[in-house]
Amino acid sequence: MRRVEVGMKAPDFLLENTAEEQVRLSDFKGKKVLMSWHPIAWTGVCTDQMKSLETNYERFKVLNTVALGVSVDPTAGKLAWASVLRIKKTPLLSDFWPHGKVAQDYGIFIEEFGMSERANIIIDETGVVRWVKVYPIGQLPDINEVLEQLENM
Repeated sequence: MRRVEVGMKAPDFLLENTAEEQVRLSDFKGKKVLMSWHPIAWTGVCTDQMKSLETNYERFKVLNTVALGVSVDPTAGKLAWASVLRIKKTPLLSDFWPHGKVAQDYGIFIEEFGMSERANIIIDETGVVRWVKVYPIGQLPDINEVLEQLENM
């Protein structure tokens, strides 16, 4: 399992969002995409990570970026979580089945735990990976660092 690297074409994916709609990376051609991977919903750091995406929704929009919250949790669990967190604008995607397939394609699946690493991956308007950062599981990603990366593209 090789991690995606800057300059690589990002693997396309087909994942379900909390509205049970199919979402593909290629749906966002012409926009930057932030894939913000969190290991498991309902945990403190993951909650703060997804809330930071929602809080900065308008900033992402100004930067021509779609921020996606992605994990291996099932769609129904992510829907309940989004409701509790009041996440209404930020798409939360489920990489549940085949379990962790997209995380594997991106090289961030932790086989022994059956979950993804905590990571932010920025893909440009043409589908090329422009930034990859993997964080310790317990570390909240710095949203300002992510926004700064987007501003400099």
